[in-house]
Amino acid sequence: MSAAVSCGSFGGKRKAAEAELDDSTKTAMEMERMRMEEPEYIIETTHGTMKVKLYSKTPKHRENFAKLVSENYYDGIRFHRVIEGFMIQTGDPYSRDTAKINSWGTGGPDYTVPAEFVQEYYHKKGALAAARKGDMANPKKASSGSQFYIVHDENVCRQLDGQYTVFGEVTEGLEVIDAIAQVATDRYDRPYEDVIILGIKPAYVPVEEPADSTAVEPADTTSAE
Repeated sequence: MSAAVSCGSFGGKRKAAEAELDDSTKTAMEMERMRMEEPEYIIETTHGTMKVKLYSKTPKHRENFAKLVSENYYDGIRFHRVIEGFMIQTGDPYSRDTAKINSWGTGGPDYTVPAEFVQEYYHKKGALAAARKGDMANPKKASSGSQFYIVHDENVCRQLDGQYTVFGEVTEGLEVIDAIAQVATDRYDRPYEDVIILGIKPAYVPVEEPADSTAVEPADTTSAE
């Protein structure tokens, strides 16, 4: 004879399944929250591809970077300042045009971003930090609206902690920083060969759930004439 199964055992299994579903849903929601608070982007350059993560505690810089990316602002912009053993800098729209080479490093949108210094974010290798004007012209240390640099040597750049806003980091492709840092440059630290951002795009794009094809269509209640 088969053993009798009580209604209580079914109820227990159902509750366990619901709890497991709830945990799965919570995990998915937490992952989505982190994607929004610390979004990742793919930076494709002529010298390789990097994945970067933006930090949650520098929201003004995060939102500004996301806005510029959505406008394809960085496409075709050069790394105009490269110093091996220090950092590589980009984000100046003037650098698209070799006829404006003497102005490289001065371009950007007509606004700045307020400084966001966070102690736990420091100038480690691969850190993204905002460029800015010097202290005399910029005592509040506001960041450039578009220019940023990527740390090549942490030991040299740590002196910049608390002076320039660090707002993200390279999570994949650190070797690309090395490749760019090693290109030959002139006396103004401008690369002789073109080092260009081909494009920046979000690393994760939410996919909308397809409509449920198994849903039952409502019955046609129209009566025949």
